[in-house]
Amino acid sequence: MVDRAKSGVILTAVGEAALARTHLILNEAEELVQAARNAGQPLTGRFRLGVIPTIAPFLLPRALPVLRATFPSLKLYLREDLTQRLIAALRAGQLDAALIALPFDMTGLDHAHVSDDELMAALPANHRLTALSEMSAKALEGEDLILLEDGHCLRDHALAACGLRPPKATGDDEAFAATSLPTLVQMVGSGLGVSFLPAMSVTAGLLDSAPVTLRPLGSDHPSREIAVAWRQGSSRGPEGRLLAQTLQALS
Repeated sequence: MVDRAKSGVILTAVGEAALARTHLILNEAEELVQAARNAGQPLTGRFRLGVIPTIAPFLLPRALPVLRATFPSLKLYLREDLTQRLIAALRAGQLDAALIALPFDMTGLDHAHVSDDELMAALPANHRLTALSEMSAKALEGEDLILLEDGHCLRDHALAACGLRPPKATGDDEAFAATSLPTLVQMVGSGLGVSFLPAMSVTAGLLDSAPVTLRPLGSDHPSREIAVAWRQGSSRGPEGRLLAQTLQALS
């Protein structure tokens, strides 16, 4: 389980696995205590919710007042992070649910649908492609694509929606990447390239005063699915489903 070293005691691989399992058991025990306290009163007490960065600033400002009014005894603890880290925290029992975008590997998890969020092409306002009524993969070929950094699932969703491959650095030129959607919008508005935005962010005012033009994507499924996910077998699963139903009403 442990190895001794000059710097102290080091966990072996077996020890690391045992420690992770211990944390999971403790989290599951705490989850059962919370479920017993909340029996017959869903979404009361502490509820740990993860949210990805391409959803949090656009949905939460509308959702939080509704949740406070609908579930006044709910103590919501929010964690904003990338999808893969939220999923890992769910599987480890460190979160009760997560608000994410699909598709994603959902092994060991259950989820409930919230809404479909259309993905749209974002172009500099004076770009020649604004003359088109919709964007196809062929039209975007050869354009400088600006995407979110690796790790943001929106990057993969947008490329899949229009059938494009990730941009690659050529020679001394590096492919542009943004750390957030507001930064991405500024880069597009400055004429550095074209990109993709979820309709949710546009409705929330992300493009207000930005010199950016939107066009729909000419593909069969140009959208991502917003969903609430939780660990299979979790006692908080019914509350995750209720949370999804509440958020559906805001779509």
